[in-house]
Amino acid sequence: MEKIIGKWIQAKGQAYEGLWFEFKTDGTFTAEYPAMGIVSNGTYQTDGNRIVINQEEHTLGLTGQFKGLYQIDGETLKMALSSGPGQKQPDDLSEARLYLNSTSLKGE
Repeated sequence: MEKIIGKWIQAKGQAYEGLWFEFKTDGTFTAEYPAMGIVSNGTYQTDGNRIVINQEEHTLGLTGQFKGLYQIDGETLKMALSSGPGQKQPDDLSEARLYLNSTSLKGE
């Protein structure tokens, strides 16, 4: 879990550019998509390259369990989550979105 701790911002040129997740050491997360005023939070667990996000609150009511895969390479997080709560986990990272560690964006 340690590597994923921190704030990750979706890289430019993607469908939800600016969407960010902040994963905390206590197993909770906060996410926000400022362009649409969407905020969510809940808990998460990691096991190897798997992640399960339990979204407990969401501005549009999109709550439930999202299963996914992730990989961290330096300051880049690749994360692919199920298409909706309770849906099947992606088979691989081919559809993953890229997030950059917020500390690497300082001064941009």
